[in-house]
Amino acid sequence: MPEPIPFVVKKVAEADFPTEYGHFRIHGFEGRRGEKREEAVVIVMGDVTTPEPVLVRIHSQCLTGDVFHSLRCDCRAQLELAMETVSGEGRGMVIYEKKEGRGIGLLNKLRAYELQDGGADTIEANEQLGFEADLRVYELPGAILRHFGVKAVRLMTNNPEKIAAMEAVEIVVTERVPCNAVRGRHSARYLKTKKKRMGHLLEL
Repeated sequence: MPEPIPFVVKKVAEADFPTEYGHFRIHGFEGRRGEKREEAVVIVMGDVTTPEPVLVRIHSQCLTGDVFHSLRCDCRAQLELAMETVSGEGRGMVIYEKKEGRGIGLLNKLRAYELQDGGADTIEANEQLGFEADLRVYELPGAILRHFGVKAVRLMTNNPEKIAAMEAVEIVVTERVPCNAVRGRHSARYLKTKKKRMGHLLEL
C-alpha cells in the first residue's frame, strides 16, 4: 500500500493586530496534503506558550454573518463573544478557518438558504444539495495548536465534534467553555436544529 500523504502546516505571515477588543497578533497559516490546500488565520493575545491550558475558539468563516451581520445564524455573535472573552482574560487564541457553510462553500450556502426559505432545515438543505450535514474537519486547527506548542486547551465551543477532533490529535481539552450568543427570532429554528439534530450543547 502507498504511504499516506502527510499533512504539512506552514506559517506564512505574522503582524500586529489592534482591534476593538484589544491588542492581538495575527498569524496566517497554510495547510497542505498533497495538492489539497487550506488556509486559516489566528489571532493571539498574551503568552500561549506557558503550560497552563489556553482559551481557544475555533471559528468557521461565515461571510453572511461575520461581515453582513446576518440574523439567520449566531456566527458573528459567537465570534465577537470569543474575542471579548479572550480579551477579558488577557490570553487566548481565535482560530478562523475558511469553512463557509460548514464546508460547502459560499454559493452552495446561499442555495441552502433558498431551500430553507422553502421549508427545509439546515441539515435537510445540505442533503438536498448532495452534501452531508457538516463537511468540516479540524486537522489544520490541531496542527496550528501544535505549532504554538499548545498541549491543553479550554475550548470555547458548543460543538462536541470540535472537542473530539482536538482529543483525536492529542490536544487535551481540560474544559468546555460555552459559546452561547443571544438568540433572535430569525435564528431560532437554525439553533434548534443544531441542538436537536447535530447534538450541539446549546442553552435554548
